[in-house]
Amino acid sequence: MNDQENDGFVEMYFCPVFSGSSGNVLFCQYGNTRLLIDAGKTGKCISEALAGIGVAMESISGILITHEHSDHISGAGVLARKYHLPLYATGETWRAMEGKIGKVPTELRREVTAGHEFYLGDIGVAPFSIPHDAADPVGYRLWGGDLSISTATDLGHFSDEVFRRIKGSNLVLLESNHDPDMLRANPNYNAVLKKRILGDYGHLSNEACSEALLRLIAGGTANVILGHLSGENNTPVLARRVSETAMKREGIRVGEEVRLEVALRDETGNVFCISSHA
Repeated sequence: MNDQENDGFVEMYFCPVFSGSSGNVLFCQYGNTRLLIDAGKTGKCISEALAGIGVAMESISGILITHEHSDHISGAGVLARKYHLPLYATGETWRAMEGKIGKVPTELRREVTAGHEFYLGDIGVAPFSIPHDAADPVGYRLWGGDLSISTATDLGHFSDEVFRRIKGSNLVLLESNHDPDMLRANPNYNAVLKKRILGDYGHLSNEACSEALLRLIAGGTANVILGHLSGENNTPVLARRVSETAMKREGIRVGEEVRLEVALRDETGNVFCISSHA
């Protein structure tokens, strides 16, 4: 991965290191700044996965936390302490996760607020509220120059506010969590858990994802990664098929007009490079 300018192009890199119900870690680079969104695997697992794409943990500038659920924070405290990395989260998220990640030195604690943008090194960061059953959860839109990448997972529904915040992003990681019929028939999930996942503050189904996807494409997004797939209530093939069917129905040429990928739960994803003329 190169610096932000290469032969007259501005470049931004993104990789879904892990994305799924068993752990979430996302990587982004622009210029000399490298950051993670969430750290939902062990510190060792995250460090080894990053090394696999040529990124040393020592080169990371900070970790942005979306919310306090364990599949998003399990390695956050360890990494912060070991590599002296600042952690960024909303005030309510900090209060909700403090007992789960161990003590984080005061100088590494950073508080963010939905709707308030800031810079983390070369990367602009815009946190926005998401509809999920957590203390004060946020998604993030990251930008460098005229390029931007957004993450929109853990959504009970694709709200107008979320759409407004991420519309026009060059690349979006969008939740395609479950197939409702698979979920309802799953004997390992009780009625309360099923109701939570299917609710307005749970997770986005494949069908709801495909509808959101069409809105994003109409808004100018040309690169979409389907993420946060359930291990028991979905498959990569099914998630992709539902979104591809919706796109083809609208006459959108998959692979030509829009690049569509699926992030796998326990395998490091591809490194995406988006670029524009400087």
